[in-house]
Amino acid sequence: MFDLDKWSEIYASVKKHKLRTFLTCFGVFWGIFMLVVMLGASKGFENGVKSTLDVAPNAIFVWSQKTSIPYKGLKVGRFVRMKNGDIEAIRREVPEIEALSPRNNLGAGFTVERKNKNASYDVFGDYPTLPKVEPIHILEGRFINQSDIDERRKTIVIGETVEKELFTKDEKPLGQYIKIKGVFFQVVGIFRATGGAQDVEQKGKTIYMPHSTMQLTYNQGQDVYWFGILPKKGVKASIVEEKVKEVLRRQHSVSPDDLKAFGSANVEEEFGKAQNLFDGIATLSWFVSIGSILAGIIGVSNIMLITVKERTKEIGVRKALGATPASIISLIIQEAVVITLVAGYLGLMAGVGLVEGINMLLKATGADQGGFFANPEVNTSVAVTSLIMLVFVGALAGLIPALKAANVNPVVALKDE
Repeated sequence: MFDLDKWSEIYASVKKHKLRTFLTCFGVFWGIFMLVVMLGASKGFENGVKSTLDVAPNAIFVWSQKTSIPYKGLKVGRFVRMKNGDIEAIRREVPEIEALSPRNNLGAGFTVERKNKNASYDVFGDYPTLPKVEPIHILEGRFINQSDIDERRKTIVIGETVEKELFTKDEKPLGQYIKIKGVFFQVVGIFRATGGAQDVEQKGKTIYMPHSTMQLTYNQGQDVYWFGILPKKGVKASIVEEKVKEVLRRQHSVSPDDLKAFGSANVEEEFGKAQNLFDGIATLSWFVSIGSILAGIIGVSNIMLITVKERTKEIGVRKALGATPASIISLIIQEAVVITLVAGYLGLMAGVGLVEGINMLLKATGADQGGFFANPEVNTSVAVTSLIMLVFVGALAGLIPALKAANVNPVVALKDE
């Protein structure tokens, strides 16, 4: 039940020693404030690093190289060329794959033309699954679809830099034609890449066409230059990576012990190293902040001991009039919890306010785009955990003083001067 007398006494006690209460509260305030700010900064660093990724964080890339071990009469140093048949073999034998994206390219040394304009761009032959492996934003139109692959359509999706360089502002690129190595292709989409500023700029100079169209148009036969792979949720990329290589070794008569015939890049492993750094920073933030909070709590406990000493006679009078030890303990603990909770709540609000202010400033200035620090935020669970922790430690801080107050002898207390 709400006891107005108790709350009045707590208010009077706090008001009587304003400076002492303020200095005591500051330790708790600072601990919670630092916890929120450091965790927000840690999350901002994590979000910034993630935003610079131009591929899925668990993507895998596999390409062919030269063999390093002779096998089944085949000599060492043989270059393995992956084929279209590998696509179905991988899909059939590696069910853990969410998306498989074969890719070819045209290499360098040619120009892309439109009317009287020309420039050099990266041109890739891809599948509709590519955006799952390398996320992109479609600004206009669409990406390559399965019908483009099946019918070998001469369609392309261009980056926004290609659009700006080959088309004027008043032109609509969709439906227009661009000549690539002497062959005309129709623009069906315009995209913007993800990742850091440099990645966005570089990939803006990219053109995608159907994989099958590139093979047919530019005499690449059944060759596949490399695979982009996305494992299913919950499946480790390293498992899928090894299974794909095993399939490719069987497909191309490569020794099971040959580790050099197929190269690969595992983004999950590299990102995992960065994630360990983020986790370490978060752990350090908790460690430092909890140390500060504990220092503040010790201060609260000491102040409550002083308060009990100062109110010894008052407590003796209460006990002489019939107050129970439980009511005395409740009063002291309640005062400690109130001091701790108010100080902690103000620290929490100040920390959240600072983090949100920094976030708004970054967005207003555009500094959150393509940098290594973006969208600092405080997890709701952290805020709730902090408040629960404050109540607990506040009660803990008041427990020893409260037990001392409960053990006051009324006769001795009334004689105390």
